[in-house]
Amino acid sequence: MYVIRNGVIVQPDRLLFGYELVVEQARIAAIQRQGTLDAERARAGIIDAHRGYVTPGLVDIHSDYIETVISPRSTVLMDFQTAFLEAERELLAHGITTMFHSLSAYGRDIMDVKPVRQWENTEKLMALINAAKQTEGHNAHLIRHRLHLRLELDNVNLVDQVADHLKAGEIDELSFMDHTPGQGQYRDIEVFRASVRSDHELTIEEARQIAAEQAAAPKITLDQLVELSALARENGVVMASHDDDSVEKVALMRELGCTISEFPVDLEVARAAVDAGMETIMGTPNILLGKSHSGNLSAREGVANGVATCLCSDYYPTAMLQSAFALHRDFRLPLEQAFAMLTVNPARAVGIDGEIGSLEEGKKADILVVREVEEAGRSHPVITATLVDGRVVSRMWYPSLPSGSARFATDAAGDEALFAGAEEVR
Repeated sequence: MYVIRNGVIVQPDRLLFGYELVVEQARIAAIQRQGTLDAERARAGIIDAHRGYVTPGLVDIHSDYIETVISPRSTVLMDFQTAFLEAERELLAHGITTMFHSLSAYGRDIMDVKPVRQWENTEKLMALINAAKQTEGHNAHLIRHRLHLRLELDNVNLVDQVADHLKAGEIDELSFMDHTPGQGQYRDIEVFRASVRSDHELTIEEARQIAAEQAAAPKITLDQLVELSALARENGVVMASHDDDSVEKVALMRELGCTISEFPVDLEVARAAVDAGMETIMGTPNILLGKSHSGNLSAREGVANGVATCLCSDYYPTAMLQSAFALHRDFRLPLEQAFAMLTVNPARAVGIDGEIGSLEEGKKADILVVREVEEAGRSHPVITATLVDGRVVSRMWYPSLPSGSARFATDAAGDEALFAGAEEVR
């Protein structure tokens, strides 16, 4: 058992002051007035938040970061199992306790040459993720691993294989993508030309040639999409559309059963997705940069206009925790609302909010303790403790923290209640 005290508990709609959170086994047993722990539980481990924030673990439902860890150079493939374990340690350090690894099923990778995205390598990663799910909660892994398969519409040869993986229960989220230049993410051919290829810069003529070839390439048919969508629904798999660029496309994707719109390209399309009852997901790197790297809708604009419901790391996990505080600082967005877009909202979008995503009694104890440290005149959020499934999987001591930050009952007999007389909620 653990008791987390002396912190501000971040719930989806409020901040709780003067409360402590009790963890028993894998779940949150109680959220109660601080200092009311009964005598029978007095030997609980005490985690002192030191006036920091106690938040849910972050839920990331769109990130291809694992590809970077496996393939740090375009021609290099590291050992998959080693990279998988290294990636989860990095993700944990950024507060991500549930990761939907977004693996690509491309027909032709027009963005860059990435051997890690060859189908045989994608299947190797899928097997690792599936194995991690089977051992979840048995100390084999630090975080929760899930599979988000991104199916490119030019991958006409993989429809049957994707169907088989859906039937086997290996896919947790399925998204439909079309990166053909001239529409979607790369509506502007010049943006496409400037954004792709690391080996050389495309000329405008080369970019137009790729766009023409890709436009003429065979695509998965609407009938096949309907069949895959039906199969996904039968197996409880959440579906998402990707880079919606028109109200008409939103309507089509919603008709197929997609409940998530990933990175809608402009404000009108994002608003149409929300009006259609879809969750909209935008990238936290976009929040920190203040703009989309491909020139589309700024996530900050999406948040400001109330059409961004979920945030993801996309390709940069560091941005997740940082973005919550950036939104709070720069937009005066209540901190609980900022964290909701990183926790309970994405959990709801993929149908797992009954178990994780918020700090509520009975839910799984995936918890962060977060403090702000000052450096060069700026404050930076840092994680000092992380629990997953009720287990302490990480502790970090910053210079401003006393060495006794992780105290147990014998050391905590004189622990005093914090925020005495403070307001209970905000």
